[in-house]
Amino acid sequence: NKTAKAVFYSDENGQVVFVVIRGDLDVNETRLACALGWVPLKPATEAELFMAGIVAGYASPVGMSGRGLRAIVADDSLLTGANFVAGANKEGYHLLNVNYPRDFKADAEADIALARPGDPCPRCGAPLEGGCGIVIASLRRARPNLTYNTPEKTRAPICVSVLALYPEHLAEAVAQLHHDERGLMWPRALAPYQVHLIGLGEEGLRAAEELYQKLTARGCEVLFDDRDESPGVKFTDADLIGLPIRAVIGKRSLAQGGVEVKERGEKESKIMEMDSFIAHIAPGS
Repeated sequence: NKTAKAVFYSDENGQVVFVVIRGDLDVNETRLACALGWVPLKPATEAELFMAGIVAGYASPVGMSGRGLRAIVADDSLLTGANFVAGANKEGYHLLNVNYPRDFKADAEADIALARPGDPCPRCGAPLEGGCGIVIASLRRARPNLTYNTPEKTRAPICVSVLALYPEHLAEAVAQLHHDERGLMWPRALAPYQVHLIGLGEEGLRAAEELYQKLTARGCEVLFDDRDESPGVKFTDADLIGLPIRAVIGKRSLAQGGVEVKERGEKESKIMEMDSFIAHIAPGS
């Protein structure tokens, strides 16, 4: 934390942004872009650093003002420390006792450090806790070069909002939150199918096919497992996929009066008559 670290980015024209931050911190690139008015940035290349007269590994903010840089940005962590070690812009040399803003000036000064667990919350001061999140959507606003006529007979700009939803990220989030040792446990509102229908044996497959047609005719989304596999394989796959309801039709269930129904989170199954099951799954259709 006694080092003034230099980090470099460049804009779309190749101009270098010289970022100075305390050595034990990392740059939050989103906040950096915000501090510069949402300028698109990318990591600077060696060629761009060379053209800017920067010696990589020994770069110094001291004396860099007016050298053709896009901007020098200082993180506000430099204000709470003193006597930093910084590069000297000469290979093999460093400067001691560098202080901001005494020894160099910045075009922008902002909180651009990546937050860490334990850092104080900027609103309440409580320590921050770290965690992993999943981006399931993003909102982008744009102002295209379009206008429309208002009721007052004036021209006004059109603003466009675009919401992008990422289904694969949503599925990942569901998997992390809703699962057990056997597989997924899809919430009904998000499940790709409501019913996992399994037919066992020739008689069970015929009855399952008939039930499948009736359910889909009512708009119910059904995953029909009519594979030539053993019951154990089908049951294991049903638990792994994790749809809300598993419906099994075989010789035994037919002998007991209909279809064997089991909800994914329950341990016990129950026998329901076909018509009762249809009315339960797709009522009023």
